[in-house]
Amino acid sequence: MVTPFPGGIGVSGLRVYDWPTVDGLCGGSPHVHLVCSECYYVVGGTGSVQTLTSRGFASTPLREGSVVWFTPGTIHRLVNDGDLRIIVVMQNSGLPEAGDAVFTFPAEVLASSSRYAEASAAGDEESARRRRDLALTGFLELRQGGGAALERFYASALAVKRELLDGWEKRWRSGALAAAELTGEHLDRLRSGDPGHLAEADVLVLDPEGPQRLGMCGRLDTHDPGEGRPVRP
Repeated sequence: MVTPFPGGIGVSGLRVYDWPTVDGLCGGSPHVHLVCSECYYVVGGTGSVQTLTSRGFASTPLREGSVVWFTPGTIHRLVNDGDLRIIVVMQNSGLPEAGDAVFTFPAEVLASSSRYAEASAAGDEESARRRRDLALTGFLELRQGGGAALERFYASALAVKRELLDGWEKRWRSGALAAAELTGEHLDRLRSGDPGHLAEADVLVLDPEGPQRLGMCGRLDTHDPGEGRPVRP
């Protein structure tokens, strides 16, 4: 039986890039999620998360123990001031790392599906740096462009991902929605005096999926939330 993380979430370990950028800061690639919220729990180091929404630009300091989350439409950029390490908690079984992310590339790149796909690829450190720097160029332009520029970016982001929406819905239905509905079933059982589901209790362990990969903001320890390994006495 596939047992997802509680609530149908996704979890990754993240070591934020320490590569310098044109504005003198070190960090990851600015991007946005269209349907998922995301939470950062800082486990080491210091830095900040820069965000851009219709309310404007903000920079939130990060240090060990900080917990920050943001909702869909929040453009975000992680800045690493020193060994910034984060546990990332994501909606919808890790969908933010499985498709629900749009880089803040300049408008002319977002307007072309082929150019966007080429710019998004990152098979090695050099290409990941190029991707980050191109996203930062667009991010800095958006900061200067105001609300109209942000609306145009959202429209372009939707166009880039529109064909993937059906797949995202399947992931949501089998993950977060299924988990919420199962809680409802358990509540109905308990109200009727039936604690039978408690006999199905189990403990599962999930190991990292091999070597770290080059993510949007740093080096990732990724996990498949449906591959938990049962612990047996």
